[in-house]
Amino acid sequence: MVAVPIYRKLKMKRVNKIILWVLVSFFSLFILANIAISVFAKQIVVKQIEQNLKLPATLGSIRLAFPFSIDLNELTVGDLFKAKRLSVSPNLLGFFAGKIVLDRVALVNPVINLKQANDGSLNLPKLEQKGKQPPVYLLSLSIKNGEFIFTDKKISPLGYKVILGSIDVNISKVLLPVTSLKTNFKVSLDVLDSNNMKLGSAGLTGWVDFGPKDMDGILTVKDLDLTYFSPYYGNFISSKKLLSAKLNINSTFKSENNNLKILTDFKLANLVYAQEEESGLAELDLTKNALDFFTDSKGNLNLEFEVNTKLDNPSISVSELKKIILKTAAKNLSNQSPQDLITKVNDNIEQFKAIGKTLKSIFKGE
Repeated sequence: MVAVPIYRKLKMKRVNKIILWVLVSFFSLFILANIAISVFAKQIVVKQIEQNLKLPATLGSIRLAFPFSIDLNELTVGDLFKAKRLSVSPNLLGFFAGKIVLDRVALVNPVINLKQANDGSLNLPKLEQKGKQPPVYLLSLSIKNGEFIFTDKKISPLGYKVILGSIDVNISKVLLPVTSLKTNFKVSLDVLDSNNMKLGSAGLTGWVDFGPKDMDGILTVKDLDLTYFSPYYGNFISSKKLLSAKLNINSTFKSENNNLKILTDFKLANLVYAQEEESGLAELDLTKNALDFFTDSKGNLNLEFEVNTKLDNPSISVSELKKIILKTAAKNLSNQSPQDLITKVNDNIEQFKAIGKTLKSIFKGE
């Protein structure tokens, strides 16, 4: 009667010893692997980066993190890229299946410096093709406090800068069922000028399923100061110089069975024009006079329009885009007060005649 409990106690002690031995062995191997990686792998990683990208690279340290991820700390690649930490979590089962599967790639404080020379060339490395490479499957991507700096010497010899800051990205594949191709995404960022002053913000949230080609997402742009980008659009937005213009966009993306519908609420506000001397009637260009003709009495432009395309091949022709904008702008014009319309027509009678001809030619496809 007493022997049975004693036997059970002895058996439990043996099991506990085995578990303890396994844990001690595992952590010992983990520590040894960490030491080996920190001593030998650092030079190997730097050499591989330099050979493949043809750019000088530095690496502060490399280590294994529990349960199984590789952390590259204080990584720099030329003047193109740097990050406080790059963490990669490979999937061991994927390797046994002959595929490169990464459960997670995480970047902390990454900075990308993209530069365009005056001849239009970019400072991107030219990768050499070394035969057929195995496909890489990424299940999760996260970016914390990233920064993207674009310096354009084609626009200005000194380099015209546009900065995307405070970039946070979370993209992850739904794990169950395993065969699912549904992916959730969330992106947020700030738009900054060359002095790191905030020009506006943007965000994208939702999900997409590449199996049935379904999608549900929202894109937002908040209080973006368009005047900073005038070297790029010139007088495309207006024939008159803009001193102030705030852009707000709210677009919803909904797709079912590959049929993608994009509903957009486009608003331009706080429009302030520079005072210019009258130089006679300029030749009408509808794209350059959109603000001049379709804004309300306060100088605001509100457009709501719909675009229908395909999720796996989104596209829209310039002529179709013009038709959509013109229909929406005409609706916006019809919602204005009669007195505002009379004033606008009296002030711009000749150009409205030209608009009529332009509308006619566009809708006829001429």
